[in-house]
Amino acid sequence: MVKEIYHVGLVVSDLDRSVSFYRDVLGLEYKGEILMDNEATNKLFNRENARCRVAYLNGSSSLMAPPVELIQFLDFDPKQDKASLFKTSIAELCFRVDDIDKVYKHLVSNGVECLSEPQSFDFTSSGFGRSKAIYFKDPDGIILELMESLD
Repeated sequence: MVKEIYHVGLVVSDLDRSVSFYRDVLGLEYKGEILMDNEATNKLFNRENARCRVAYLNGSSSLMAPPVELIQFLDFDPKQDKASLFKTSIAELCFRVDDIDKVYKHLVSNGVECLSEPQSFDFTSSGFGRSKAIYFKDPDGIILELMESLD
């Protein structure tokens, strides 16, 4: 049935601020923006006046790396819950990097809230290999992850 992940959507409170973060801090390429403001939009979101700005960014041209879709609703503020790795939801969005220690220093120098320094893992006995990972937050507090494969 499903062929691939087409994109990963995140609801944000300030699209311009979020585009700046994902483009300028994380280095994703800005692909463009659309305005959704018609009857089909209302039906899709099952809400009257569901006007929204939607931007797309991507770090790869590969189909294995779907774009990040940032959505800002214009006619109402989304309910903002505190992000948590310990509740039923999408826990995080993970980006692969080549040098996690270098990227971590870049995040810290840009004032990004990190949950820890990069941590090493060895799951070779389970068939998944070795890696380093870190969790951090975007400007809305959405939890993101970086992962470097060490194999």
